[in-house]
Amino acid sequence: MTASARADLPPRALADLVVEAASDKKAEDILVLNVAEVTTIADLFVICSARGERQAQAIADGIVEKAKAAGQQPFGVEGYSAGRWILIDLSDVVVHVFVPEERDLYRLERLWGDAPVVLRIA
Repeated sequence: MTASARADLPPRALADLVVEAASDKKAEDILVLNVAEVTTIADLFVICSARGERQAQAIADGIVEKAKAAGQQPFGVEGYSAGRWILIDLSDVVVHVFVPEERDLYRLERLWGDAPVVLRIA
């Protein structure tokens, strides 16, 4: 798909799509942060947990599949092979899929603590 054919969704709609895909794969502790005022990296971060590496990969697969179906080609996916912290760059929305130990170690919620919470699904 060329950039001109890209169906850009507003960041919140894209984040909602990501949350739905993650929920479909049984992601836990889903958090959406509005980071637009604290960084130029993205508008929204979606952070979620998986019970293990295989589930993290399944969650990432579901998110990428749903994003592509909506015309949103990811700019990159990092950490997929290890499956402990998978980062999916969807431009305005950056997704972090963690196994619990990695999420506890990196504590992105605390690092980006100045960012308002848009949505939390515990």
